[in-house]
Amino acid sequence: MAEQDLIRFLSKISQLQSLADRVQQDPSSRERLADCADHNQVVQLAQSWGFDIGRRWGERDPEPGGGSNLLATPCPPPGAESTQVLASAETWRLLLIASNAYRSPSDEWMDQPDHEWVLVLRGSACVALQNPDRMVDLSPGDHLLIPPHQRHRVERTDHKPGTLWLALHWDAA
Repeated sequence: MAEQDLIRFLSKISQLQSLADRVQQDPSSRERLADCADHNQVVQLAQSWGFDIGRRWGERDPEPGGGSNLLATPCPPPGAESTQVLASAETWRLLLIASNAYRSPSDEWMDQPDHEWVLVLRGSACVALQNPDRMVDLSPGDHLLIPPHQRHRVERTDHKPGTLWLALHWDAA
């Protein structure tokens, strides 16, 4: 482990210990923490108390201005998605999708005529598929192949810094 990673790891342990001490000593803090429904709410609450516990192992600090680093892509507003075409040709296109607490409308399903392969780069997501019905949870590094006309929708993506994924679409022919 590089020295910088070790320092960051030890700092996170210290932050978590301080957060645990606060929750053990303050009943109202304990109640507020117990009311959190997921990791993102815990991170947000901890941030409001001055603790930085949100970064997952291996995630780098975002670089200012984005540049050519895909991982520095800014997060859209809550409840939204943004899509950028990174490359394309006649029969395929490669997209970068940034989502922030996004969910497809509950009464709508995507039904695409082409193949789609998605890879989560940052954050996490849950995708619902039909026929056969299943839910697929995705974390960084996880990928999913969606064949043509496989009805699907996004059930959940992470809050800020959001979910970032690559999507490759290509013709079914």
